[in-house]
This record gives sequence, C-alpha cells and structure tokens, in this order.
Amino acid sequence: MAAAAAGAPAGSKLFVNLHPEELDDFELLSSSAPLSAIARSVVLELTERTALDSVKGLHARVAKLRKLGFTIGLDDLGSGHAGLASFAQLEPDIVKIDMSLVRGVDASARKRSVVRAMLQLAGRDLNMMVICEGVETAAERDALASVGGDLFQGYLFGAPGREFAAPRWG
Repeated sequence: MAAAAAGAPAGSKLFVNLHPEELDDFELLSSSAPLSAIARSVVLELTERTALDSVKGLHARVAKLRKLGFTIGLDDLGSGHAGLASFAQLEPDIVKIDMSLVRGVDASARKRSVVRAMLQLAGRDLNMMVICEGVETAAERDALASVGGDLFQGYLFGAPGREFAAPRWG
C-alpha cells in the first residue's frame, strides 16, 4: 500500500482505518516503517465505535504519530458508545460524521440540527476538516450542504470495489 501511494498526485491523502488497539503496535510508531515514509500523505482514521480508554498513553502515541507527519482522523462520529468522549480525547484533525446521521437527513429536521451542530463545533469552532459519510442521494447531499457541509463521501459519488487495486495515477 505504501509503495502504491508513493506515486500519488501531490496533495493526495490516503485514509487508513485503524482499530484503537493498533496504536499499541510498535511498527506503526516506528520512523522506519514503510507507512512512515509517506506519513505526510496519510490520515490514520480511528473509529468512534470502540473506546479509546484502553489505549495506554494515548496522547503520547498520537503526538508521536503527528510528529512522524501523520494526520489523525476520527471515523463514525456520532455512532459510538463513548459519545463525544473519543472526540475530546483524540483531538482529531479530520472527523467523519457517521452515516447513521446522514441517511435520511433530508427528511429529518432533527438530524439536520444535529449535523449542523457537529459541523459548527468540529468544522468552525475547532477548525477540523469534516466529511459527511454515507451520502446516497442528491437530496441528502443538498440537505447537508444547506446546514454547512461541504465534503461528502458515499454511494452517490461512487461505490467501493470488492478488492483494493493498485491505483493508476495519471
């Protein structure tokens, strides 16, 4: 994966999902790891679906990853059992609003209010990049845009493939 990403166009970001337990992996924190060689192009996404409390030295580990050049992301914001605790503990650079809040947002004033508040807090107050994930319809996209969303991911834009194929850049 690191070798394929090395040829990506300038400014491209590779999003890599991590389970919080993987923060204990010495290889991940090593400056000689293949992924570390392209760290400035990598967003390490941790899921809010799993508590970060079990990671000993979380702040020091995340600080080391940032020092190596990695960007830190929080996936599934709004879905986890830890609520906003993971959000506050991790202090991510990028957050992805969970699809459970995105699906049907066009038909739910309550969901639009929640997403608007999350966009305000994370995007404007804390200056994080916010991505709304799981967008399947133009109506959802438009509703999200109406409350301040501007970065989207989901089937409306493209379906994931069955296997990860080596990218062909340019």
